[in-house]
Amino acid sequence: MLLTFPTPAFAACTLPVCVDVYTQNNQIIIEAEKPGTATAKKSPRPKPSPTATLWFPPKPTASPHPSAKRTYKPRTLKPKALTQTANLSDRLTKLVPTGGIAYQPEFEPLVQVPVIFWVDVPQIFQSQVNIIGEIVDVGLRPGFIWSFGDGSVWATTNIGAPFPHQVITHTYKKPGTYVVVLLTTWNGSFTHNGAVRAITGQIVKTSVATVTVVSAPTRFTK
Repeated sequence: MLLTFPTPAFAACTLPVCVDVYTQNNQIIIEAEKPGTATAKKSPRPKPSPTATLWFPPKPTASPHPSAKRTYKPRTLKPKALTQTANLSDRLTKLVPTGGIAYQPEFEPLVQVPVIFWVDVPQIFQSQVNIIGEIVDVGLRPGFIWSFGDGSVWATTNIGAPFPHQVITHTYKKPGTYVVVLLTTWNGSFTHNGAVRAITGQIVKTSVATVTVVSAPTRFTK
């Protein structure tokens, strides 16, 4: 069962920038927020109500001389101030790799002969992200549970390796077709402004492979 994070940890954060990393739906969720930076909008000032005044007819004015020309001053428009809005919160998503199962020998391993297994994922998953101007380093390490299909189970933190550096091996005692299931669980931490915090939750990936094991041929010698 996967752990989810229903409430952001920075809900009560008082730092200038709050960062949280957690898992959800087998993904890494990175969130950042600048709390307390929202400014309230000013309400428009009410216009004054008109007051009653007495009206008098305008006095006649002398008309200008026909030859006189009116001069007009050019009207200058003040440039409007440009306002920029900053993104005060953001959310990023990261995926961890899903590894496939590899084994040797690849074609019809023999009974009573060790089969070598490994998985092609990194020993550590690292990612650095820039979110609303903040640098966050994320790191997760995998743990493995091997089920070899014959009832044998083995847990390890090693990804394994092919021959001649094999680490994970299993010997089948009977011929047959076996379904090998590998459960990979990712856990880790993240770093922000020099502080290291655990990532809430975990990511679980499943890989499957089919191995057909055969009997060794019988030879007659004199």
